[in-house]
Amino acid sequence: MERTLLVTGGAGFIGSNFVRHLLAVDGAARVVNLDKLTYAGNRATIADLDGDDRYTFVQGDICDAKLAARLFADHQPAAVVHFAAESHVDRSIDAPEEFLLTNVLGTFRLLDAARQHWKALPAERAAAFRFLHVSTDEVYGSLGPDDPAFSETTPFAPNSPYAASKAGSDHFARAYFHTYGLPVVTTNCSNNYGPHQFPEKLIPLMILNALDGKPLPIYGDGGNVRDWLYVGDHCSAVARVLAAGRPGETYNVGGNHERTNLQIVDTLCATLDRLRPRADGKSYIEQKTFVADRPGHDRRYAINSAKLQSELGWSPQETFESGIEKTIRWYLDNRAWCERVSADKYGRERLGQG
Repeated sequence: MERTLLVTGGAGFIGSNFVRHLLAVDGAARVVNLDKLTYAGNRATIADLDGDDRYTFVQGDICDAKLAARLFADHQPAAVVHFAAESHVDRSIDAPEEFLLTNVLGTFRLLDAARQHWKALPAERAAAFRFLHVSTDEVYGSLGPDDPAFSETTPFAPNSPYAASKAGSDHFARAYFHTYGLPVVTTNCSNNYGPHQFPEKLIPLMILNALDGKPLPIYGDGGNVRDWLYVGDHCSAVARVLAAGRPGETYNVGGNHERTNLQIVDTLCATLDRLRPRADGKSYIEQKTFVADRPGHDRRYAINSAKLQSELGWSPQETFESGIEKTIRWYLDNRAWCERVSADKYGRERLGQG
């Protein structure tokens, strides 16, 4: 039986990968993609879906309550998968209000529109309805080198305006389940990487700067640790939680691949040395440079995804090495896309280390 999903932020990095994943694996799914098309969302990212009769694109803002109400009325979605968010920490330090408005107010308005829609559904459809809120491990704060990984019960301790705004949206999602009974499920993921990631983020930034002969800027001593998750694995996790996750629950999604930023850059350089050697025969490692650390830079994140694995049977399929090679090959083959989407006010000089 055909069903419609409203996906927010589906022209962005993770959202666009999820839309493609869903349409590929679920023949009964139709997708309505709501995206504002800010700097990180671009029609070029999803141009290959134009003309697919199971896919509809709507340009709009999740803060627009009237638009949200109209989309629910017109398309009668069976679920919402909410990716739309301002997500870059450096940008949140420069312009925190944008993060408050999009991530907190926007999520609230979407939740409230979903609640009104859900309340009016017949009992069987209401029982099957889901609102899946996609969030980040940054809401949990920072870990010491020997601390256990974040679990679903780790207290929130956000340290950047971005993390605080996502924590606020998580709290609203939880409140709408406990107050109104809206069947909300939340996922908190570790750092994603893979195809179609906006070029200011760490991995694409370093790949493209290396190829262009530019410096590879590393914050501080490069010792900040992140758990890296290939975007395809994240998409399969979201699909699994959407299908079988319990309303009111949170599921952490991690790749089980902790690496320092310095290790990431060294791995990228070594892989590029093999796949696309420099013309002068030298290693890309020579382009590394260390810059002043950013304010409030969390030292370590790590995700414990045991709940997701034990309850829903999901596990990441990519090793870090296989995921990185796929990612580098994609960026080597898609330089035109990179140049098009990075033509914004920051360009690729913007640092991108989560």
